[in-house]
Amino acid sequence: MIPGVKDAAAWKALQTTAVGPTGPWARLDVVDATGSTNADLAAAAAAGAPDRTVLVAHHQTAGRGRRERTWESGPAEGLTFSVLLRPTEVPPAQWGWAPLLAGLALVVAMEDYRAPASVATLEAALKWPNDLLLGPDQRKGAGILSEVVPGGPGGERSDGGSAQPGNALVVGIGINVSTPEAELPEGGTSLLAQSVRRSRPDVLGDVLAVFASLDDDWRAARGDAGRAGLLSGYRQRCATLGREVRVVLPGDRELVGTADDVDDDGRLVVREPGGALTTVAAGDVVHVRPA
Repeated sequence: MIPGVKDAAAWKALQTTAVGPTGPWARLDVVDATGSTNADLAAAAAAGAPDRTVLVAHHQTAGRGRRERTWESGPAEGLTFSVLLRPTEVPPAQWGWAPLLAGLALVVAMEDYRAPASVATLEAALKWPNDLLLGPDQRKGAGILSEVVPGGPGGERSDGGSAQPGNALVVGIGINVSTPEAELPEGGTSLLAQSVRRSRPDVLGDVLAVFASLDDDWRAARGDAGRAGLLSGYRQRCATLGREVRVVLPGDRELVGTADDVDDDGRLVVREPGGALTTVAAGDVVHVRPA
């Protein structure tokens, strides 16, 4: 069966409800396959695509994660999509919050999911900066890659105005939805593996609704994550805080200590064994298991 055919009506319905004037998104395009939705939206941004354009691919063949890792899933098993943002209300210095905002949207959208006939909700949390952890073993269920790209002529803003020429944001998200447990990579999981049965159009609709709401708050607060409520919401759902961590920094340097806080700029604050605090803007975090 061609990817997406089974849920064709659901995808069509989502395009109606998520896109204006009914919904908060400007466009929602669904394709059978592509190399990278991020790369496609980056090209669309340069050509003037509007703020809050969404691109979904039933199968992505050259998806990328942080540090040039690949992200692969079987056709119609994962949910791979990217969103184009032109947040002109937010100073570019605060754009680093975009991937954390996206991670928070994933957790908030999924924290009420339940397995059939279960009263317990799905355990969902974040590993800094934006990996979605699912289940009691906190396995990775989704990843996010955010990129600043040339914005071309500016495009149309979500409020109907015209964005000024400059840069734009592309946020790519890959979620393991119905990948069988036997086909998952080590340390990975999926909604299906957590006994949650929800269609990809439904998951996307849930995530996009929360994403748009958080994005509205972020823009209204002019990028102030504290005033927008993003910082408190993120801290509440970040499983990294309070944990012993090993952070692999650029240049393959390592930092070991306790994850003490996430600051106003979304950076991880690590308390080293001697008590010194180090602020990390970028790095790969490993949660160290107790001996």
